[in-house]
Amino acid sequence: MHNEKGALRTRLLSERRALPAEDRERAAEALAGHAGALAAAAVPAEEAGTAGTGTAGTGTAGTTGTGPGAAATVAAYVSVGTEPGTRPLLDALRARGLRVLLPVLLPDNDLDWAEYAGPAALAPAGRGLLEPVGGRLGPEAVTGAGLVLLPGLAVDRRGLRLGRGGGSYDRVLARLGRAGARPVLAVLLYEHELLERVPAEPHDRPVDLALTPSGAHRLG
Repeated sequence: MHNEKGALRTRLLSERRALPAEDRERAAEALAGHAGALAAAAVPAEEAGTAGTGTAGTGTAGTTGTGPGAAATVAAYVSVGTEPGTRPLLDALRARGLRVLLPVLLPDNDLDWAEYAGPAALAPAGRGLLEPVGGRLGPEAVTGAGLVLLPGLAVDRRGLRLGRGGGSYDRVLARLGRAGARPVLAVLLYEHELLERVPAEPHDRPVDLALTPSGAHRLG
């Protein structure tokens, strides 16, 4: 199983490196538009402007908020290297009045979270990452999001995601499950990374959507 996953990761990473820069830029702009539309569907309009004010709410599309401002909170990430770009997406979500949380990598590969306050409030961190400089909110902060955008290398029609193998987002998905949180889970990918099947293990947890430059694809 691990060899099968490793071989698929190697192929997908090679294909990403071969993508022209202009194609990656167009993909990032398209994803920003689709993520904004997805957030609009998952977050009631009256909630978006109250992000961070302590107003509790319940999202649509199967979302159940679990904390203050939950429905108006989106957990996302800062793309690196040849990943589908998230910079335009982050600013588009923030412009909608949404509270955007970004991950902070901990020494054990778990994720803490902090609020995104714009590009100037990102700082270089280990492993080539960019992380928010704001106050740390704790690993459980993600359970208050109504929409969680995840990185990945591929996802299949069952909703099973292939990551890079570090386990950080496996922990996030497990934490959401333990908390009884039910945000919309969407993995950001290029078109060719939506596969019929990826190697999976019993602990792998499915996501709801693949978000590609052509739009949102329902899974499962």
